[in-house]
This record gives sequence, C-alpha cells and structure tokens, in this order.
Amino acid sequence: MITSRRMLCFVMTGLFVLVTGLCGCTDSKKAEEQGRVSVTDTHYRIRQTHENSYVLDVSGKVKNVGLVDVKNVVVTGYCRSCILEFTSQHWFTSDCDKTENQKDIISYLPAGVEEEFSFEEVAFYFTHVKAPPENQPEKIEVVIESFDVVE
Repeated sequence: MITSRRMLCFVMTGLFVLVTGLCGCTDSKKAEEQGRVSVTDTHYRIRQTHENSYVLDVSGKVKNVGLVDVKNVVVTGYCRSCILEFTSQHWFTSDCDKTENQKDIISYLPAGVEEEFSFEEVAFYFTHVKAPPENQPEKIEVVIESFDVVE
C-alpha cells in the first residue's frame, strides 16, 4: 500500500515535470517569435575623398527573415583584413566607435520585407602617388549590430 507521504511525493514530482515541460514550450515559442535579420546583398564602391585618399563605401539589402516585425536595425561593416595604422598604400581602419555615416539605421522592417542600406568609410586608403588603389580590401564583413522586436 502506498503511504500518504509517497503519494504526495509522486504528485509533487508529477507537477514539477508538468511545469518544467510547459516552461520549455514557452521558451521555444519565444525563440520562434524573436526577429531575425540577414544581409542578402552587398555592393562595394571605392570613392575618392581627396587628391590622395580613398574610402570604401558599402550598400546592399537586408531582409527580416523572422516571424515578427523589427525596428531600429543597425547595419554596419568591418574590414577584417585592414591594418589599424595609418599607412600609405595599404587599406586601414580604426578601432574607434562607428560614426553616424559608418552605419545605417532602418527604423522599421516588417517580417518578410527586404530593405536597402548604405554607409560609408568601412576602410581608408592613402597614397603618395596619384593613383587609386588597385583592389578593395579582401575581408569585408557587413553585420547587423542590433535591432529591437516590435511589441
């Protein structure tokens, strides 16, 4: 015969398993409801800024591939192959915080919608000869820095 103490233990264990299972389902539903934004297209352009200096600008498209609308999508870029020193005839960058022109902010992006972005000065190039750089930097990464889910 089962004692009342054992019965209480079985009931409490059952309730614990039930509550834990429900919490797990809620967490997975929240994960589905989170927004997801991805970069779908990129274009790079070398632009002359002064007689002997150039910058790399980026444009492209991002798409909200999540199930919910998002806002304040911050898109920016990093030159992973650039050096961190001001050096002639080499692509270089800075480790300072991005300025307003070095990122784009998309104020609202509904689920399933694609939107264009553009920003400037991912990388810098200075030369003492009057010739543009022969190539753009090798490793440019366009990233979604942050976004907020619309409530």
